[in-house]
Amino acid sequence: MSIWIILKLLGSLALLMFGMKTMSDALQKMAGPQLRHVLGAMTTNRFTGMLTGMLVTASVQSSTATTVMTVSFVNAGLLTLAQAISVIMGANIGTTLTAWIMSAGMSFDITSVVYPAFFIGIILIYMKKHRYFGDFLFGLSFLLLGLGTLRMTGTEMNLGENESLLNFFASFDPTSFLTSIVFLLLGGILTFCVQSSAAVMAITMILCSSGALPIYQGIALVLGENIGTTITSNLAAMSANTQARRAAFAHMFFNVFGVIWILFVFRPFINMVCGWVGYDVNMTKEAVDATTFLGNAAKLSFVLAAFHTTFNVINTFILIWFIPLIEKIVCWVIKPKRVDEEEDFRLHFITAGFMRTPELSVLEAQKEISSFSERMQRMFGMVKDLLYLSSSAFNDDKNREANLNKLYSRIEKYEGISDNMELEIGQYLEQVSDAHLSDETKGKIRAMLREVSELESIGDSCFNMARTINRKFANKQEHFTEKQYERLYQMISLTDQSLTYMNQLMSGRKEDYDVNLTFNLENEINNFRNQLKAQNINDVNNHAYTYAEGTTYIDLVNECEKLADYVVNVVEARTGVRQRDQ
Repeated sequence: MSIWIILKLLGSLALLMFGMKTMSDALQKMAGPQLRHVLGAMTTNRFTGMLTGMLVTASVQSSTATTVMTVSFVNAGLLTLAQAISVIMGANIGTTLTAWIMSAGMSFDITSVVYPAFFIGIILIYMKKHRYFGDFLFGLSFLLLGLGTLRMTGTEMNLGENESLLNFFASFDPTSFLTSIVFLLLGGILTFCVQSSAAVMAITMILCSSGALPIYQGIALVLGENIGTTITSNLAAMSANTQARRAAFAHMFFNVFGVIWILFVFRPFINMVCGWVGYDVNMTKEAVDATTFLGNAAKLSFVLAAFHTTFNVINTFILIWFIPLIEKIVCWVIKPKRVDEEEDFRLHFITAGFMRTPELSVLEAQKEISSFSERMQRMFGMVKDLLYLSSSAFNDDKNREANLNKLYSRIEKYEGISDNMELEIGQYLEQVSDAHLSDETKGKIRAMLREVSELESIGDSCFNMARTINRKFANKQEHFTEKQYERLYQMISLTDQSLTYMNQLMSGRKEDYDVNLTFNLENEINNFRNQLKAQNINDVNNHAYTYAEGTTYIDLVNECEKLADYVVNVVEARTGVRQRDQ
């Protein structure tokens, strides 16, 4: 075997993997947002959930993409873990469409069709309106070209005549259970190393259709591929949140359970599938002429695809009735991480393992920003509590200082968390933006980067207020007057209301939000700030309190108004509506 043929084989596999990724990304750009809504709406029970997972995965040609959407909906509370498991089961059926595309590419010479598709694809890409369909055509063409080249390379290699390869496979007893286990493990290891079940499936089809690899060992490799691809997702989810790890483990449980029961009916099941396709399992090379043997062997790529689909359909039909039990097992195995929320600098929704689907990663980032937004309102609530602790209304002087210092430390930690969240979400969005994205998604990323910047500024404002209150207490300044406290609480209440409106927007659909709620409230806050500033000058002149106390008081009022401005900036970024346009 020459080095040139080996390089051609590796290049064909690379072309196939690149085509799969390009095609999947293009499909996600075309249908990603719509599919997210479908996934949220069509999972009312386990059966609709399974069908939805199957259709979505078949549409985007990526079970990973479906898993990403599913986990994000579980995190958002839109899906239960049980519904997510049903969607993942459906995704296992949907992903078998890839095997049928590959078997067609292996069985027919489709390379001549590829070149016109490339030509049409480049025209569509330059016609910007249809460029995503052009990307899809390019991806599909690369996939089919890779398969066609693999098929020709396999013929050139004469694998069916390669004595050393034939002797290697012949050294395994085809009737032995141990042989099936060995090839199953080999399929899992290869998939884990290559990080692509499609590539290993293509190699299996080449070996089987050339007559080098017996069908039973080939199917054992396919079963191993099913497990190998779940190991990858479980390792990726190790650094993720609890729900992501549970979803990944449920995926592995599904496939491992399927492999266990299929091993008990291994040969009869394969013989049944071979009968459907019309493949003669008893035909040997010695008994018939070479043309008849190779013609029979050529059907093996369809046998592999048929087995892959049949296995996943039956496995789903068995397990779909036991979803509540699977949920209990998954929750028992994957315990939630016990982390002190105040010390938790980790992001909850964003996981590096799902960066393979950039279009859908934007949804994960949006959930993270929503969590960031809620955290900032909690931080502002602590500032209000800090003001109360330092006031004359709090009459427990014995514990005042300890409580105040403890609360101030929590606010300080929250400020550090807000800095970390801005940095990590920003870096994540920067990584996502490096991928080929739709214009709509690029616009969303620009808006989201502005959102995280403004949310961090809200954290800064909260910390500035806390620092002012703490300094006032540490310097043993006089308490504010009763009227000052009353006006401050009124200002704080208006500011907190603006944060509540912001969080309603961040956690819901922007189309359902009335931006005038925020804009009108911001005008009210501005007017109240101006009123308080004028009142403060009169009070200082009338010796109601000292100039120093008045300065501290107005600093807090100004900081509230500034915080409300940042809220408006977040709302503008999220909705795309400017206040001056209203």
